[in-house]
Amino acid sequence: MKTILVTGSNGLTGQKITESVLRTKDFNLIATSKGENRFPVKEGYIYAEMDILNPANVVEVVAKYKPDAIIHTAAMTNVDTCESQKELARELNVGAVETLIQVCKQFDIQLIHLSTDFIFDGANGPYDELAPPSPLSYYGQTKLDAENAIIAAGGKWAILRTIIVYGIVSDMSRSNIVLWAKGALEKGEPINVVNDQWRMPTLAEDLADCCLLAVEKNAQGVYNASGKDMMSISELVGKVADYWSLDKSLIKEISAATLNQTAKRPVRTGFILDKTIRDLGYQPRSFQEGLAILNQQLKERN
Repeated sequence: MKTILVTGSNGLTGQKITESVLRTKDFNLIATSKGENRFPVKEGYIYAEMDILNPANVVEVVAKYKPDAIIHTAAMTNVDTCESQKELARELNVGAVETLIQVCKQFDIQLIHLSTDFIFDGANGPYDELAPPSPLSYYGQTKLDAENAIIAAGGKWAILRTIIVYGIVSDMSRSNIVLWAKGALEKGEPINVVNDQWRMPTLAEDLADCCLLAVEKNAQGVYNASGKDMMSISELVGKVADYWSLDKSLIKEISAATLNQTAKRPVRTGFILDKTIRDLGYQPRSFQEGLAILNQQLKERN
């Protein structure tokens, strides 16, 4: 049985990978994050504190457990914060990856790295894996720089590009667009939502599955790993309102230009998933199926 080490195990995707491994028992799991373990179940895997910004700490942990693969989910993903805190964004999104590249080469480990649709400018979406990148934001640039560093280094690697990941974690400490929209509309709060940007939202469980498939199949190369339904952000929020029978009159559609966001966003991204479906057996759920899964999880919590 392969041993996997996950960075950012307290995050949404990290927690879903832990859930999947505990359910299927297909892998030995070393979950790592900065600080204490926030996953509610503490048995059935090993948790190790690891600071990805401390190369000596990374080497120490990896040398101790000698995983077959590292799934790197930790990153600075707030697009506007990356724009205003460029040094930290570069450390987290590029520097940490360079550390992992070296460690993976040293110990002959497969590196599974999560990337983003924001490496594209959104002029020609949806994109396949060979489309030329052209990021509009500093966040997108750091993620592209990390990709390029991985590809240039050689070794065993797979890059999984994803889009708007949504889902829930046990302590509800991580929000995302679905939970934000649902929460605001349930409180009767009016919300502004852009109607001129298009995405393919990704259920966190699907992304976790794809990460594990990449390990299982010894994937090498770049793969698109998003949801399969293209929609505008306002359409996405409208579907959330419809699913939970919330008041759609609270949704005010606006253009992205009126938001004055620090970082520019691509207009239309989206991915062509044929390669990932064919080569890895990836089976993303529809957005409706994703909302049903979330609904069930929310019911089980209450």
